[in-house]
Amino acid sequence: MYFHERIEAGDPVTVEGLRSLIKRARVPKADKLNLADTLAKSAPYVETVGKHGNRFIWRLTSSGQEHVRELLGLPSKDIEIENDVSSLNRLVASISDPDVVDYLNEAIRCLQVNALRATVVFLWAGAVKKMRDDAFSCGAANVTRAVLKFDPKAKPINKVDDLVLVKESILLLVFQELGLADKNQRTVLEDCLNLRNKCGHPGKYKVGEKKVSSFVEDLVGIVLK
Repeated sequence: MYFHERIEAGDPVTVEGLRSLIKRARVPKADKLNLADTLAKSAPYVETVGKHGNRFIWRLTSSGQEHVRELLGLPSKDIEIENDVSSLNRLVASISDPDVVDYLNEAIRCLQVNALRATVVFLWAGAVKKMRDDAFSCGAANVTRAVLKFDPKAKPINKVDDLVLVKESILLLVFQELGLADKNQRTVLEDCLNLRNKCGHPGKYKVGEKKVSSFVEDLVGIVLK
């Protein structure tokens, strides 16, 4: 109910509607749960807001939403963080590369507990993995030519793992050179790399929620889409 109301902006639900949501979440034995009884005993966390036919319509109360946040360890009432978690979860479902998925799942778990610097580090790692794959998909000869343009001492790129040896700052230039990003997008990605470095190296810098939300939006829009 929390995800349905808060993230999806869904309407209050009947018992049957709630059961459908639970099934969608793949909760075992959803058909056998006595949801009507559970809801009736869950005051002050839920309330009825009317009827659909002879069925009560239920929603979470404000105290119910706060209770769910406490149970899930969500850091605050900040809708931006919850929307970022939701958008990353949807993104994970559309990505087939298990390595990228692992990085994104790590980022999601960090975001859920307000570990914002770690969120930045893991999300950037997933983006870099995808950028390397996308670059190499342009062909070994093309990517080698692009790398050598910005790093004449670099070794030829014969396999995607060879790109691990390419500095990430060079990778962004290569990404643009191969037509995978334009100049403005590359500049945004350079800002993302700078933020990643601030978060990944020891120091007093603490990134804020809005900065992380912007970081998520930029990487999803340019690289991970």
